[in-house]
Order: sequence, then C-alpha cells, then structure tokens
Amino acid sequence: MSNDILSFAMFLSLLVAVFFGYPLGITLGGLAAIFGMLAYGPGALFIFANKTYGLMTNYVLVAIPLFILMAQFLDKSGIADKLYDTMYIVFGPIRGGLALATIVVSTVLAATTGIIGASVVAMGLLAAPAMIRKGYQKELTAGVITAGGTLGILIPPSIMLVVYGGLIDMSVGKLFMAAFLPGLLLSTLYLLYTFIYCNFINKKAGPAIPKEERIHSTKEKIIMTFESMLPPLILIFAVLGSIVAGIATPTEAAGLGSAGALLIAAFNKKVTMKMLIDAGYGTVKITSMVMLIFVGANFFTSIFMGIGGGEAFTSLLFSISSNKWIILAMMMFILFILGMFVDWLGILLLCVPIFTPIAVNKLGFHPLFFAMLVSINLQMSFLTPPFGYALFYLRGVAPPGMTLVHIYKGIIPFVVLQMIGLILCILFPQIITWLPSVAIK
Repeated sequence: MSNDILSFAMFLSLLVAVFFGYPLGITLGGLAAIFGMLAYGPGALFIFANKTYGLMTNYVLVAIPLFILMAQFLDKSGIADKLYDTMYIVFGPIRGGLALATIVVSTVLAATTGIIGASVVAMGLLAAPAMIRKGYQKELTAGVITAGGTLGILIPPSIMLVVYGGLIDMSVGKLFMAAFLPGLLLSTLYLLYTFIYCNFINKKAGPAIPKEERIHSTKEKIIMTFESMLPPLILIFAVLGSIVAGIATPTEAAGLGSAGALLIAAFNKKVTMKMLIDAGYGTVKITSMVMLIFVGANFFTSIFMGIGGGEAFTSLLFSISSNKWIILAMMMFILFILGMFVDWLGILLLCVPIFTPIAVNKLGFHPLFFAMLVSINLQMSFLTPPFGYALFYLRGVAPPGMTLVHIYKGIIPFVVLQMIGLILCILFPQIITWLPSVAIK
C-alpha cells in the first residue's frame, strides 16, 4: 500500500471516528498505532516512546497545570461575583448596560483564568438570571455570555497559547504579547455591537435599570470599580508583566499566578479544605485530559507526517492555487469547518504541525501572524454549532426559559464579529506583530 493511500486512509479514519463520538485522545493514539504498524512495523512503538518522552521533558508544558490551577482558585475566589456586582451598578443606567458589563467582566476573567468553561459557567450563573429578570432579550443574553467567555482562549494567559508554543517550539511570551491586542479588538467589537444594537437597532433588547435603583454616586462607583478591579489587575500584571520584563519564564509566571490567585481567594475568605481539594481535583482532571490528547495527537502527527501526509496536503493546496492569500483562506476555512466538529485541542495538535511549515516556509507569513490567525479561528470553534462547547456550558446553567434555540440565535452576530476581527488582523498585521516587537526584544 502506497504512502499516499495510507495518509488519506489515516485522515479519513480520524474524521469518521470523531463523527461517531469516540474519545479524541484514544482515537488519535489508536489510529497512529494501527497505521504506524502498517507503515513501519514494530518500529512505530519506538516512535511513540520517543515522542512521549519528548513531551515529558518539555519544560514549557509544566505551565499548563499551573495555569489551570490558577483558574480553579479564581473560579472559587468570588472575584467574578464582586466584579459583576460593580459593573452592574456602573453600566446599569445605560441601555444594554448589563450586557456591556458582562463583556467587560468576561474580558477581565479571560485575562486571569484562561479557561472557557469557568468563564462561561461563572457568567451564566451571575449574569444570565439578572439580565433575564431585567427584561433583556434572551438571544442577546446568550450571545454576550458565550462570546465574552470564549475570550479566555485568546487573551493571555491562555492555555491554548501555552500548548501552541510547546507544540512548535515558539516563545510563549511572544505568543502572549501577540494575542493581547487581537483579544482586546474582539472585546471592543463585542462592546460596540452591543451598544449599537441596544441603543439604535432594538431599544427593547437591553433596557436600562430603573431610576430608583440608581442610588450610588459617581464617587462611590469609582471606589467600587477600583476595589473590584485591583486584585485581578495586580494578578494580570504579575503574570504578564514578569514575562514581558524577562523576570520569569511562562512556567514560573504560571506558578506566580497560582500563588496570587490563592492569595486573592484567601483575602475574600474563600479558602477552605474543600475548596483546595476541589481545585486540585479539577486541575488533575483537566490536565490529564489535555495531556492524553497531546500524547495521542503527537503520535498521530508523527506517523501522518512520516508517511508523507504533510507533503500530500501541501501538494493538494498548491494544486488548487499558487496565490498565498487563497491558500491562507483555504487553511482558515478548513480550521473553521473542523471547529464545528472537533475539539480545539485536537485541531491545534493535528493541523498546526501541518499548516505552519506551509504558511511560514512556503508562503512566507510571519510565525506570530499565522499563529494568531489560527488562534482567533479556533476561538470561533467554541461558538459554532453543532459542537460549540460554550453553547453547552451555558445551556447547562441557563435560567428557566432560555433554550438552546435562543443560544444558537444569539451567537450568530458574535461569530460574524469574530470573522470581522480575523479579517481585520489579516488586513492590518500590525495588530498582531506590533506589541511583541516593542515589548520583547
């Protein structure tokens, strides 16, 4: 059997297995073992051992459980509750104010936790009941919560960027800096759309809170904002600032972030033995899932590339067009379609080793530029049906009356905004490359 047929059969088998819902990590490893034996015989097992040992000795990947632990501590620290209560008071008098507050709080949570599930569930429990109770449109409520929650996969410190850096041996610090402005760009687009929609398109979608509830003075609002924002801003500065200044590696900064998150929880009197056990268990559970997929995908990619799958895919792309922008558009389209059916981690581990050499070596794109386009695209995967994780996270905690139909309708404009953000980053690459060029020498 020729290598071209083997690589095609290998990729097709993966798509079929994913479609039928088999666990991704086991599927990747199992298919790699089967096709590796067909191509290399028992030598495939040595490839597996070598690649797995390489992962075990990758110092950068130690940051993954530490950032997850930081997110677990913050999730239980009460920081989101205090932030939302403050933003409710500050933005409430504006039409769409609660939706704007939700996006602002989600952006801050994204810059502290980096875990989509934690952000969406937290805002689903805090914001959704309040917004529905105040007469907000259910579709708008669902849209801002899910879209705001997905910012955590892009705005640093992001687990996805840590995995990305460890996967292709790229500086995680540079990835963090490159992702900062695109993440803020998406957050700004969400805020602008929500304000325009509630104030000019559908004034009933997000009513302002009644005048009798506006009892706080401007001075009180400033003090409340300062008090609620200070702890997460200090944590963000400690984690990202230490990386940018060259004081700490991303792994060391992750440890610093975990300690800082625990201190915030202690300051809010949330530290108990049960909280520590739950945070530890959640960290082990999520880290095990990530590393299982990482091991399986690394083995799969090694076999797939070894039997010529990468060259076959490159030839296929260049047979369609030699224009680098058309090839880039095709790669983005493939990522978008895969995002509807496959977990972001699986897409990252499968596609990045294949796409990056094409984009960087063959087409001449800047590695950070391409990495951010992939990251923005993968952010969309959390919102796109049928398997958008953020949709199901919200559905699990949604208040009575909010159905999956409301959630599906609500995400449509925000997926369009994410596409607009992706296009803006392609048209103006300085959005991605400027901050790393001035922050990290």
